[in-house]
Amino acid sequence: MEEKKSLIKQFGPSTFSVKNTMTVYVLTAIIFIAGIKSYTSMPSEAFPEIVTPEIYVGTPYPGNSPLDIEKLITRPLEKEINGISGVDKINSTSVEGYSTIQVKFNFDVTPDEALRKVKDKVDAAMGQPDFPTDLPADPNVFELNFSELMPIMNINMSGEFSLDQLKDYGEYLEERIEDLTEISKVDIRGIDAKEVRILVDSKKLESMQLGFRDIAGAIQNENMTISGGNLLVDGYRRNVRVVGEIRDLDELRNVIIKSEKMQLVRLGDVAEIEFDEVERQSYARQYGASVVMLDVFKRSGENQ
Repeated sequence: MEEKKSLIKQFGPSTFSVKNTMTVYVLTAIIFIAGIKSYTSMPSEAFPEIVTPEIYVGTPYPGNSPLDIEKLITRPLEKEINGISGVDKINSTSVEGYSTIQVKFNFDVTPDEALRKVKDKVDAAMGQPDFPTDLPADPNVFELNFSELMPIMNINMSGEFSLDQLKDYGEYLEERIEDLTEISKVDIRGIDAKEVRILVDSKKLESMQLGFRDIAGAIQNENMTISGGNLLVDGYRRNVRVVGEIRDLDELRNVIIKSEKMQLVRLGDVAEIEFDEVERQSYARQYGASVVMLDVFKRSGENQ
């Protein structure tokens, strides 16, 4: 009678795991911790930033027709830019007094590299003998960062408050949000901008032998903050600022514009000073009610 031989089948990874349980536990823990760390540090955005190597060249040349702009500005620049490696497409627009060139690069070209290459070619084009030398300004080579053109958040403020109160709180909140490193800027909308109107009595001004320049100079001298040097206190050096900014209408009325024979002539003596609302540039409403709106823009490369 033949004796049956027992055959034991083994699978390498399973056998290793059974025989080395502690090693498996340690590797599992390392992978788990590394996964959590990668997840928490991974950039995340509701609207991911798409980095496109796209460069613009804007050149002003006032007083020239579109045909002249194309011949004198656009074509010479395009000729140089065409020699750049990695360019995908070039679009140009020539209008009266201005030339715009859009240069799209392949995605394997970084934005910084694309900007540098275009600047070099623009400089080369400007060195050509036929390129205009009477431009009011050099061609502006820049990259449009679309991630900073649209706000990531809109904050509306409303309630049983006046618009002036909402404006004060909105400006306070604007400063606090802009302190965040992830935020590029905050725009405030829906508020009435005000300016100070100074109505000068020309007869009084003439009788006191004063001119408008005297008033402008006096206001400018009073409305400034200057450095007062530094002060050593308890071993620490502190900067000193002399604050002279005008904060209300009464301070403005008391600005001295002339001092002669112990007599002071103040701005309020020769002019009426009042607040005046400038033409509104923006309106903000929610459900038909006026609100103060904050548009929050994130900084490029930061998490949203």
